[in-house]
Amino acid sequence: MSFRDLRNFTEMMRALGYPRLISMENFRTPNFTLVAEILIWLVKRYEPQMDIPTDVDTESDRIFFIKAVAQFMATKAHIKLNTKRLYQADGYAVKEMLKITSVLYGAMKTKQMALGDRTEEDNSKFKFDLGSRISDLKAARQLASEVTSKGASLYDLLGKEVDLREMRTASIARPLEINETEKALRAAIKEVLESVEKTKDMLSNVVSDETSLDAKIEKKKQEQERNQKRLQTLQSVRPAFMDEYEKIEEDLQKQYETFVEKFRNLCFLESQLDEYHRIEQERFEEAENTLRNMQHVLREEERDLTRSSLKDEDSDVDVPEDEGSDSDVDECRPTKPRPTRNGMMAGRGARFVGNMQGGDSDETEDSEIDVDEDDEEDEGGEEESKDLEDDSLEGPVSRGARPAKGSMRPTLLEESDNDF
Repeated sequence: MSFRDLRNFTEMMRALGYPRLISMENFRTPNFTLVAEILIWLVKRYEPQMDIPTDVDTESDRIFFIKAVAQFMATKAHIKLNTKRLYQADGYAVKEMLKITSVLYGAMKTKQMALGDRTEEDNSKFKFDLGSRISDLKAARQLASEVTSKGASLYDLLGKEVDLREMRTASIARPLEINETEKALRAAIKEVLESVEKTKDMLSNVVSDETSLDAKIEKKKQEQERNQKRLQTLQSVRPAFMDEYEKIEEDLQKQYETFVEKFRNLCFLESQLDEYHRIEQERFEEAENTLRNMQHVLREEERDLTRSSLKDEDSDVDVPEDEGSDSDVDECRPTKPRPTRNGMMAGRGARFVGNMQGGDSDETEDSEIDVDEDDEEDEGGEEESKDLEDDSLEGPVSRGARPAKGSMRPTLLEESDNDF
């Protein structure tokens, strides 16, 4: 075994279309399965209807398989194979299989060359133009249809030949009479003369028809010339209202341009107006949300102040008197103001000026400002004032004395600081 033989074998098998990829390393060691598969494929490629046993499990089956392949190739392809080398299934088996593959490869090459030459001949043969032969093709098709119809009619007439034969023999056997024959010939001559006269009359009529048609054609030509001249005169003459029409058309064009410009401006202004309305709506919603948030914050602050004042009052009540100094301070301190029911229900806009301690004027001014702010809040929402009045009416004993708005809050905070 040589490397060149192995390479040639693999290339030929690949060219022949063997489905499996064969490597040069497959035959380094005995591989009877691959050799049997290649032999079966080569035999089927050479003779597709050939039946060869494919069992190679036992030794006897392998021997029978090798003998069958060698016998088939010797009788059909006249190729002599060495069965011992094929049975070895190594590189020496490749040499024997190369004999079969070379024959198949040569046949494939010859077929490809023949097909190539045939295609070249066909291409050179059919390079003429078929456009000039279309009429011939139509005539051939018509003749083919006529041949078919004539053949069918001939077949029918041949079917009637049996009856016609008897009639023909009877007419032939009958003796001819000169008088009848003369009459038939005279009748035929008369018919021919009549047809000739009809043909002559038609020819004379054709001449008269030709002259009448020539006269009509000449008349139509003259009418066409007159109409053509009239058309040229109409095209050359300018209508009287054409100047006015062009002027009105120019004015219409200007009016249309003005209309388009105004329509465009109107659309732009409408879009700007819609945008302005949308922005105003957003601002209005934002202002409502801000007012709502401010009201919520003010309520929370008022609640916090109320709770802190209640805590301060509770702290004042719970302070014990331990020492005399503290009692002296308590004696010197004025009593805390207790807001009455009438004071809380006085209504909106009421001002509490001054306090029980006679504090500074700044505190009174702060209290007046607080009361005014509370009045503005009361004017913004009636529900808050009602809630505050209800809270002021809830048992003053349980909550302790609540101070009036504005004026009493700073005093209570100062007093709580003094207690400690």
